[in-house]
This record gives sequence, C-alpha cells and structure tokens, in this order.
Amino acid sequence: MLREPVSLILLVLFLYPIIVGFIYKFSSEHLKGSIQGVFQSISFLISLCLGIYYTKKVFITHDEGIYQKIYSNVPLNIIEFIKSKPLVIYILIMPLVILIIYSLINFVVNFISRITVYPLLDRIESNLRDKSVFFKRLMGAIFQVPRSICYVIVITFVMNFLSLINVTDMYNKYLEESQIYSYISKEVVIPLTNSSIAKQLPNVVNNSFKIVVKDAATAKPSSQTSSQNTPKGIIYYNGVTLDQGIKSNQEIDKFAVNLVQGKSTTKDKARTIYKWVGSKVTYSDEKANRVLNNDLEVKSGAIPTFNSRSGICFDYACLYVAMCRANNIKVRIITGQGFNGSSWVSHAWNQVYLENENTWINVDPTFLIGGDYFNSVRFNIDHKQESVAGEW
Repeated sequence: MLREPVSLILLVLFLYPIIVGFIYKFSSEHLKGSIQGVFQSISFLISLCLGIYYTKKVFITHDEGIYQKIYSNVPLNIIEFIKSKPLVIYILIMPLVILIIYSLINFVVNFISRITVYPLLDRIESNLRDKSVFFKRLMGAIFQVPRSICYVIVITFVMNFLSLINVTDMYNKYLEESQIYSYISKEVVIPLTNSSIAKQLPNVVNNSFKIVVKDAATAKPSSQTSSQNTPKGIIYYNGVTLDQGIKSNQEIDKFAVNLVQGKSTTKDKARTIYKWVGSKVTYSDEKANRVLNNDLEVKSGAIPTFNSRSGICFDYACLYVAMCRANNIKVRIITGQGFNGSSWVSHAWNQVYLENENTWINVDPTFLIGGDYFNSVRFNIDHKQESVAGEW
C-alpha cells in the first residue's frame, strides 16, 4: 500500500468521515451536515455524468436529433476553435455544463431533504437518547459510510480527469500502480461517464505491445522502448518485424477487395475497412497480458488476426494495413499512447492518406467499440506521442 500513494490517499479519504463519525457520536445536527455533504456529492456525480454525456453528444458526436441542431447553431468561429483545440471541450465547456446542471439538482435535493430526511434524523436521535455512548459512536460511524463512498468516487473522478489532461508522466505512473483507483475507475467512473459504450471498451493493458530493437549483426536486444523514432537495427513488434506483421495472403486480399465493392472514394473504402476490423476482431485480454509478461511467442500480425478474429492493438493495426494495401490505399501504422479510460497506455493505430484532401487522417479500429475513432474530434484528446512506425 505504501508503494501505491494513490491507493493510500483513497483509503484515507474513505476512513476519515467514518472515524470522525465515531468520535463525535450520532447527533442530528452533525448528521444533517454530513447528509448535506452526501447529497452534494451525489448531486455532483449525477451532474458530472449528465454534463459529460450531453457535452459529448453535442460537441463530439452531434450526429442525431436535437444534438445535431444545437451543434449546427453554434457560431462557426467557435466550432473552428474547438476543432483546433479539442481539449477545450473538457477543460471549459464540459465544466460549465456540469456546474449549471449541479446547481439545479442541488437546489431540488436540498429542498426535498429539508422536508423529508431532516425530520427523520431528529426522530432517530430522540430514540437513541437512552443508548450507550459506544452504540451512539457506532451509529455515527455507520451513518458516515455513504459520505465516505461519495468522497472516494468524487476524488477518483477528479484523478481520472487530471490523468486525461496528462498532468505529468509520474502522476500517470502512480495511477497505473493503484489497484484501488483502477478498480473504481473501471467499475464506476468509465461506465458513468460513457454509459454503456465504455463498458465495452477493450481492457487495454499498459505495454500491450512491445517494441524491441535488435542489432542487425548480433541479433541481440540493444534497447526496448515504445517511442523511438529512428532506432538502428531490426525492430520487432511483439516478436515480429513490421513486414512480417502486415504480411497478407490471397484470402485476406480477396476479402478486402470484395468488402469495399460499391465504394468509390478512398475515404469510404477506408471507413468500411475500419468498421469491419473494429467490429469483427475481438480484443484479447489474455494476449495483452502475455505480452505484458514478455511472452513474445504469441502470434502477431494480419494473418493470425484475420484467421482467429482476435488480437491486440498492434494486430488490429496490421490487419487494417493489409486490407488497405489490397485496395491500393496509402496507410501507416502509428505507435504512441492511448487513454483507456483510467490512464495512458502504450498503443498502436493507423493513418490513411486521402489524395483528394492531400492529408493523412487518424483511424483507430481497436477503439471503434468505444465510439467513432475514424478521423473524429476526440482523437487528439485520447491519443498522444504519435510516431510513424511504417508507411505503405
């Protein structure tokens, strides 16, 4: 626990209200203040979820109904500013929406509690008047448990947000090491902030692919990193070279060509392949953990992924390259980091070149199950430190 400062902080936050409740015993006035704190925390959590949900619906997806209408009525200069600096959605617009919703919910909750909960607490205190001091302390501690839980959840939300905006690499490392934070983030924060979509997000383990550089002459590992741009020697990704990873066969090529029949533009073809790879390939937690534990005997690349319909981010990226090449689409593999909902992890994705627009666009088939990651605004929010591993 001492090696996990984040876990220690969360544990102290959980125990503090309980200890205070035990020391001060059960009292109606003291508990009213605690209850008000709990209601404020709950109101904050509800407004947080609603604020994040509606902000994303309007400013990130905006592909249906009233959300599309609201987005279309936002001044063009504001839209252009958001597109150039997508993080402003999280650090300015979203907090403002959350604050407005919180103020409304908190007002309603306080009004209801004053005519229902507070009179009930007065009656409970009257019934406990003849009880022992220890019993009153015990009841005081028990009644503080909801507040403790709310404290931990709220602080985990704050830690999660700070991780997203990438405060420091050391901070992200502390979060990764905390089992308590990881559990609460996965079981509470991600589902609440992203609804049912986030529950399906692949459990991308840190270093779910390994880059090893071997000297061409000695074939002995000379370094291991996930961010080298121009290393000397032979580069292996999960035990295979890029050429081996993107290697295709007649079955994949034929399938890829048939898949995009009827699509006339490069963008439409690239999107069709993206949707197929992202939806038909299942993320393998078992393989990610094997790679994490330096087991590079697992089969990686386009062919084994196409045959098994299973893989990790590097496999998704390799298969996407193979299917794009079959359709003469210029494509890249990108290595960097992705935000998996609780912390930044090693990740691989793709870029596709659009001739008519003379630009490369980002494509992440691994994250498709979590939303639209085909040249979307959210890409620059949860992907960083990109480096071109290969281009074809």
